[in-house]
Amino acid sequence: MKTLTVATRRGPLAVAQTQMVIAAMKRHYRDIEIKIREVTSEGDRDRRTVLWNLKDTGYFTARLEEILAAGEADFAVHSFKDLPTRQREGLTVAAVYDRRFPQDCVLARERVDSLDRLPAGAKIGTSSLRRVAQLRHLRSDLEPVPIRGNVQTRIRKLKEGDLDAIVLARAGLERLGMSSLISFTFDPHEFIPAPAQGVLAVQARAADAMTNEILASIDDQQARAITDAERQVLVDLKCGCHAPVGAYAECTGDTITLDAFISTLDGAELLRARTTGPVSEARETGRAAAQKLLQAGGRRILDTLERERHEGDVRT
Repeated sequence: MKTLTVATRRGPLAVAQTQMVIAAMKRHYRDIEIKIREVTSEGDRDRRTVLWNLKDTGYFTARLEEILAAGEADFAVHSFKDLPTRQREGLTVAAVYDRRFPQDCVLARERVDSLDRLPAGAKIGTSSLRRVAQLRHLRSDLEPVPIRGNVQTRIRKLKEGDLDAIVLARAGLERLGMSSLISFTFDPHEFIPAPAQGVLAVQARAADAMTNEILASIDDQQARAITDAERQVLVDLKCGCHAPVGAYAECTGDTITLDAFISTLDGAELLRARTTGPVSEARETGRAAAQKLLQAGGRRILDTLERERHEGDVRT
């Protein structure tokens, strides 16, 4: 068997996630050899632009996809929530892996056990409009502060800066062995995560039959159904990362249940939808949730957000 090359973003979390995928592959193919190629994405170069003001999608994934499409790597490992919903021509998500710890969590300078325990007017670091809207919906007095950088950088900014807390994805902290720093974890039904949060997408060239066969050995069909449902909400809302939108799905037996929301930037109007359906119709379940949101006022919210984007950068 030839040696395979995997492309990954630089940074401790991206490399740790890639090593997890490699270890899983080796449980099925013990003799396989895999080399890691670390790549600097546009998002890793530009750590100043606020994420919600980005003009393009694929900010953290495009460079990996370019290398993969050019044949300079055999597969790539992405945080699935970073991957655009429109698949690049010639590439395929060959495996969906490790759907665990999808929740958001809070790390506080002074440890607390709930959002209510943070001081009045607390400054909370986050780079997500989705998190900003939900934080303000729950507590309008909170002051979200844009923050960029990897997990370690954000934790350092919490310790050294004037932030009271930061919000991060639990999955990253768990994979880095840093979960002891978590003050509390949100209930994902109440504080809804990003679609596909905590899931790894392993991408390959569609025509590379051998690599796709190897990667199929670690594909989690339930995780694939869950992410299909969640990402379909984004597809149908057509909002990318420029709107406060979240989706969280769970499977119970042959049934999938999806919670989704869309909100105004200030969190004053936050619309929710819940849909259920067969696991075999995961995308249809996501589509139904998106339609509920649009009909409940989501279309008006999206139109307002789009108008504000054309008038200038989004301000929170």
